[in-house]
Amino acid sequence: MRKVWDLIGGVHPPENKHQSVQLPIDVLPLPEKLVIPLNQHIGAPAKLLVANGDRVLKGQELAEPSGLVSVGVHAPTSGTISDISEYPIPHPSGMAARCITLIPDGKEQWIDHVGIDATYSFQDYSPAKLLEMIRHAGIAGLGGAGFPSAVKLSPRKTITTLIINGSECEPYITADDMLMRERAEAIVEGIQILSYILGGPEEVLIGIEDNKPEAHAALEPFVRDTHIQLVSFPTRYPSGGEKQLIQILTGREVPSGGLPADIGIVCQNVGTAFAVQKAIHFGEPLISRITTVTGRACSTNRNYEVLIGTPITHLLAHNGFDENNCSRLIMGGPMMGFTLTDLDIPVIKTTNCILAASWEEAPTPPPAQPCIRCGMCAEACPASLLPQQLFWYAQSHNHERLEAHNLFDCIECGACSYVCPSNIPLVQYYRASKGEIRKQAQEKIKSDRARARFEFQKARKEQEEMAKAAKREARKQAAEQAKTLSAGRGNKPQKNADMVKTAMARAAEHQASPAEQQARLERGIVRAESHLHTVEKRLETIRKEGTEQQQEQALAAVEDARRRLEDARSKRAQLNNTAGTSDTDKVMERLQASPRDTLEKKIASCKERIAVTRQKIVDSDDETLKAALTSGLEKQQAKLADAQQALAALPDNTPDTPVNQETTDAAANAIARAQARAAATRDLPAEEQLRQTVVALEGRIEKAKAKLDEARAGESEYVNALQAGLEKLQNKLLDAQQQLNTVTTQPSTVDDDTGDAASSAIARAQARVAELASMSEEDKLRETVASLKSRLEKARIKLREAEAERSEHVDSLRTAVEKLQVRLTEAEQQLAEYHP
Repeated sequence: MRKVWDLIGGVHPPENKHQSVQLPIDVLPLPEKLVIPLNQHIGAPAKLLVANGDRVLKGQELAEPSGLVSVGVHAPTSGTISDISEYPIPHPSGMAARCITLIPDGKEQWIDHVGIDATYSFQDYSPAKLLEMIRHAGIAGLGGAGFPSAVKLSPRKTITTLIINGSECEPYITADDMLMRERAEAIVEGIQILSYILGGPEEVLIGIEDNKPEAHAALEPFVRDTHIQLVSFPTRYPSGGEKQLIQILTGREVPSGGLPADIGIVCQNVGTAFAVQKAIHFGEPLISRITTVTGRACSTNRNYEVLIGTPITHLLAHNGFDENNCSRLIMGGPMMGFTLTDLDIPVIKTTNCILAASWEEAPTPPPAQPCIRCGMCAEACPASLLPQQLFWYAQSHNHERLEAHNLFDCIECGACSYVCPSNIPLVQYYRASKGEIRKQAQEKIKSDRARARFEFQKARKEQEEMAKAAKREARKQAAEQAKTLSAGRGNKPQKNADMVKTAMARAAEHQASPAEQQARLERGIVRAESHLHTVEKRLETIRKEGTEQQQEQALAAVEDARRRLEDARSKRAQLNNTAGTSDTDKVMERLQASPRDTLEKKIASCKERIAVTRQKIVDSDDETLKAALTSGLEKQQAKLADAQQALAALPDNTPDTPVNQETTDAAANAIARAQARAAATRDLPAEEQLRQTVVALEGRIEKAKAKLDEARAGESEYVNALQAGLEKLQNKLLDAQQQLNTVTTQPSTVDDDTGDAASSAIARAQARVAELASMSEEDKLRETVASLKSRLEKARIKLREAEAERSEHVDSLRTAVEKLQVRLTEAEQQLAEYHP
């Protein structure tokens, strides 16, 4: 017989286990609904894969792991997804979290699932493959806090001992006991799989308290010819704690703040081994677990194989629950469980017991009295702590002394509170202090990160200033060199006087004809009519089945679609009315608009954009996209408020702003000059085009610098935007000067139109413009969607790299990704309107 060591401390509370082991494990009928939380484990919540109205099959993955420390959730039965929203979940605080509500159809129709090939052994598969199957099966530890099993089975150190926890020391709970009695063979197969994944530890131990002789006898025949040892030890609470069980079976102690893997040990629960066996051999995900329903407030005490997501009320209804005789409804046991305030919360992967305690079993606790310093709590503590000292430091919020006394080694077993003659709820004090310390630690981390970002940003700005100074010097030298070369070669002859007229005529040819504009507007009207028809049908459906809020949102979408259609028709009518109107006349019309008309148009435009954005937020299921749209909505609402405030500030008798003939002539001349300049530039040689570009950019840079100086002096919020714009202009100027140097240094025998890279680039750009001009609107949108997808993927890669390096650019990159996602969504929606 293997040697066992005594448990340090511990207590002997009444076991009360015999009530729920008289009947075999049973299966409950399907409930009316199943509520499946996305987070039933330690780590990140699972990522949703389904939507309202989806029909799912039993075992289908509803949400996938969203990170390394995460597991998915699966459909416990076949049915329809009726809701995805916040719902109360099992937690001491009574908090709510995102849950999937599934309405069973009673068919119990499984998704296609297979385990390993029956002709092979699990040892014919690699441990990595088995780990992947466990991860996709959604298996988390079923005996403790629900740590993802695939992570626990991937230690970085060599494992010499695998311990299977079958002690189940908490009073009233018999789920593991009954599982070992009835499904011993499957448990042993699961243990062998776990041992293989861990590389074949030297020892594989099953620890069982001596108050479970039936479970011991059931397991013994199946471990007889294996390397697994069945170890029985004296019953004492809390021998089922992970660190306590390791100490009992091996005599070794896990270091303070360490993990069992640090000393070459891994612990798993018998329920987890059973779930692993089903996942590997049959391909079944974790969709049910054994749960004890007990307590004198229930006429029937029994263990059930319960589907994940089953409401607690459903369990109680089939066990003769007497609410009047129930003093407390506890999830878990009386020592470490917590009181349930809502009976509709669901069973999750870590729900091992529902205790409906009567007033005799759980009377109202007497009021706490002052500590008498008896020392009984220290004698009972299985972690060899000083509960009395911890209590004093917790009362005084002395976090430094609490950490010095190893508060986080406390397993919150409740042994100290159980023996305290003063009825002090010691564990509650420790739990609250842990929360405060964790919160302070998180705030310190945030503060340290903020300081590091500030220091990094300061150093970066200094480097940027140095780099800008170097660029300015390089641009200066390049400009001087260009001027010298230009003076040496002489200026090119100017074009004849008719060049401007010819260029203006060519520019007019490039403009869309009235017929083309008419066709474009007709297509827009067709799309608007199709969209209106779609949202009207959606409104009819929601009026029959949706909530009042959904009806309001659908009605707003219909009104927005109607307004879009009216706008499209109005634009067509306006085109018909203004046929033949020149560009100058259009500009004059905008100049002659009164301030009131201008503000009213701006307000109408803002309202339309706000309505569209709100509908996009309602229609979107992507949280990142919703956040970006919400940010844009806030900016639009701010612009609307500013415009409304400006309109309200206008006097009622504000006259229309007159535009004199001088202003009209100046505007017309400016338009003509701009058109002539743009058209004439196309006929210039490459070198002259680049010279004019350099001159224009230099002028724009001077103006941008002046605006930036004014913004800095006035402490404007647009300083960063102006700074970014100035830097872009400076980079453009540098590129243009470099291209000019390349052109001017080419041998004179080379033709300016075809002999240099700059001309080729200009030719390619002109060809691209011509290509786009000949494309339909739908093809242009397809090009835009493809380009945005490529840019979005590159931006995501840069974001992941920045997050991995903890770069200070993470926030700006994340914002860029969100903006690209919004633009891509809008482009895809516009493209979809061509094929409603």
